[in-house]
Amino acid sequence: MSTCLACGGALTVSLSPVYDTRFGIPNRYEIARCSACDLEQTVPRPTGAELGQFYAAHYNAGAGRGSRYAAWRERFFASPLYRLFLALDSDISFHGRTGTGRLLDIGCNEGRNLAFYRRSGFEVEGLETNPVARATAIAAGYTVHGADLSDFQPAERYDVAVLSNVLEHALDPAVMLADIARILVPGGQLWISCPNARSWLRTQGGANWINWHLPFHIVHFSDATLRATLERCGWTVEATDQQTPALWVAQTWLAMATAKPGQPTVSLRRPIPMLALMALARGLLFPWLWFANRIGRGDCLIAIARAPGQQP
Repeated sequence: MSTCLACGGALTVSLSPVYDTRFGIPNRYEIARCSACDLEQTVPRPTGAELGQFYAAHYNAGAGRGSRYAAWRERFFASPLYRLFLALDSDISFHGRTGTGRLLDIGCNEGRNLAFYRRSGFEVEGLETNPVARATAIAAGYTVHGADLSDFQPAERYDVAVLSNVLEHALDPAVMLADIARILVPGGQLWISCPNARSWLRTQGGANWINWHLPFHIVHFSDATLRATLERCGWTVEATDQQTPALWVAQTWLAMATAKPGQPTVSLRRPIPMLALMALARGLLFPWLWFANRIGRGDCLIAIARAPGQQP
């Protein structure tokens, strides 16, 4: 077994076997924990080339476009009800966060989040290597760069960078964080959201927890290991929070009930059962979800961190 990608420590298996519960990728994986730094990670770890092939095959922009699920989703995001939903449920993509300055959304996909950040007061740009997704965002009127983060050289540094469910995809989070520090102004802000591998939903879902998302999720953070990773790379953690989106609860329940190794979980694209389970999760489970978030068992980690350098 490979060693820890963060510290080189020995890995021990904490969950096996684990399969993709979304697209039906048949490969078998394990979740391993570092005995030295406690960071969990996917093994075997795919190479960059292998990941590129998986993304090309399964992360094509517009997948499901034209379906009832996609149409309902787009109408909901564009409606006034969405702001109310954020207040009642969760805001893991920072759609309600306001401010000014230059903001870069890293891994912006088709640019949906850019519309929210622009309305919140920011000068927005995106970074997206998927050419189909990037073309969609550009057609919508946004500036979206196609370079890999490691090669990206902006003409002007940014005040804010957003990693909305992105850091867990990095083959080496420390390298990603160093590249982001390079393109931010000294003391610039980084907004991070990512799944919490110590959540109650991980425990309940077991190998069918929707946020294993193998092989795309390489690192599985806890609150402690996310903070340690940021501080080890010179970042100052200013605020942390935990949230549990009803969507993630519903997706995990559907995966537990219907996912089969090597087969796509089609129930995840059926709007009526998805919305019904979301309403059930948010309605009946609201006290437990609130309590779980407070005691560190929420399903999504939120961190606001300052880049190395003088505070702005």
